[in-house]
Amino acid sequence: MTPAPASGIALDDVWHAFDGEPVLRGITAALTERRIGIVGANGSGKSTLARTFNGLVVPDRGTVTVGGDDVRRHRARARERVGFVFADASAQIIMPTVAEDVALSLRGRGRRARRTGVADPRVAEALDRYGLAELADRPAQLLSSGQKQLLAFASVLVTEPEILVCDEPTTLLDLRNMLRVEEILAGLAQQVILLTHHLDMLDDFDRVLVIDRGEIACDAAPAEAVGYYRELAAR
Repeated sequence: MTPAPASGIALDDVWHAFDGEPVLRGITAALTERRIGIVGANGSGKSTLARTFNGLVVPDRGTVTVGGDDVRRHRARARERVGFVFADASAQIIMPTVAEDVALSLRGRGRRARRTGVADPRVAEALDRYGLAELADRPAQLLSSGQKQLLAFASVLVTEPEILVCDEPTTLLDLRNMLRVEEILAGLAQQVILLTHHLDMLDDFDRVLVIDRGEIACDAAPAEAVGYYRELAAR
């Protein structure tokens, strides 16, 4: 089943601080393109920004909406619509085995799955799609870094979110697995918002935002935005 087209994420004057230090400073943007990149130095605020998209972080001021729904008031709905993949997949693997971890994502959504997860055909389909079928009963935390990241994608995408946010999903991967992640992202019907330090991954994206000191410093096509970011990093 192909997810319904996403109506996008909108941010209106979003501010947030940690320990009194501003991390996001009045960010306003409408994120409607199918493939959007977000880049910035470590500590620039880009990961905090991404976490506001589904309520993992609730801003101190301003509003974030998904398809018109205020994330602050409809956090559960936002998390159904916006899937999130982290840089370290180990942090989002919860269940003992590979199949159980995928099956867990379906629970609470009116779907039944046994402890092994194989009873739900969607679990088996997701494992097969991401090359994990033969690892269904393997302890999830004993997988390689690349396999764990594939499991993270399977566990998120099995729920068919409208939007997929990926926060540096290739950081811990070798070249082979990085290319596999690129292939997965390129083939998705969902809107994809990718945070990355691997700038060449953004070459064919629709739009790239450069975050600097909690603000959008540049919002442009990939070549212009990446060029701006390189100049910013060189200063």
